[in-house]
Amino acid sequence: MKRFLVGVMTLVSLAMPLQASAEETASSAEALLHQMDEASRELSYELSYILIKKNSIEPLRYRHALEDGEVFAHLVYLSGPPREVIQRGHEVSYFEPGLDPFTIESNKMVAPLPPIMRTNIDELASYYDFISMGRAREAGVACDVVRIAPKDGARYSYLLWIDTRSKLVMRADLLDRDGEPLEQYRAVSYVINSKVGDVLKSLKTVELPAVVQLPPQPQAELDWKVSWLPQGFESVSRNRHRLMMTERPVESKMYSDGLFSFSIYISAADHFTVREQLVRQGRRTLHSYMLQDKEVTVVGDIPPATARRVAESVVFADGGKAQ
Repeated sequence: MKRFLVGVMTLVSLAMPLQASAEETASSAEALLHQMDEASRELSYELSYILIKKNSIEPLRYRHALEDGEVFAHLVYLSGPPREVIQRGHEVSYFEPGLDPFTIESNKMVAPLPPIMRTNIDELASYYDFISMGRAREAGVACDVVRIAPKDGARYSYLLWIDTRSKLVMRADLLDRDGEPLEQYRAVSYVINSKVGDVLKSLKTVELPAVVQLPPQPQAELDWKVSWLPQGFESVSRNRHRLMMTERPVESKMYSDGLFSFSIYISAADHFTVREQLVRQGRRTLHSYMLQDKEVTVVGDIPPATARRVAESVVFADGGKAQ
């Protein structure tokens, strides 16, 4: 009996340092992400990078500065027709070919930037594991590598290369559930310099398009709900509208966990509706199916299996549900 107790105590003593080491690693990875978040929000820098998707490569340049408590940023597409996005405080202006320039009130750009740069790390910690993966080299500098992996396996993950000195993201790989890359943000060069802020401060005097006053969007009361969602996803909007081309009425709800998002659309089925459809292009999944006399469609940045499960969990007030 005494020998048995000694053995148990030995195993416990061996396991405790391993557990402490794992907790310390997770803590250091989370601390590094907080440093990354602070650097991306507060430094004056210029970052040139490429966005690699399955069938395209897009070169971009992003400049950022925080001047007198206000964010100034400028994103330029470096190939194809001229396109750019300018942020000046809580106003973001878009210049797109074929469209009149416009400005909206917002605190962030809708643009191809690594989403991790605009998220709340503390909130993500409830639904994702932060895992230190050692060190590597990217964009010519030494980087700490961190994986952001979902606790439930029902969504994608990120692998980040963070510059050991500046704490800026040098590379961000979006990975599917098998670890295969869906898209990559890869820095080519970067500069951290107060002169970037001096350049961006000139945006104060630039005449930008007037702010578009969007009408208030009331949150519609819909007679359907979703009985299953991946952990952490919450409803951020819901409304009724008509499709632009067909005037077909649609009800929709949008959900987000702070890193990924998707929407559910409900419309009356017609002779164009297919019984079931599943399409994935890069990070974007579309899953639709016909339920009774309605078409249920899930579109967003989630794996196909998750999109299917969400769609099949839609329940109508009259009890209708996918089988």
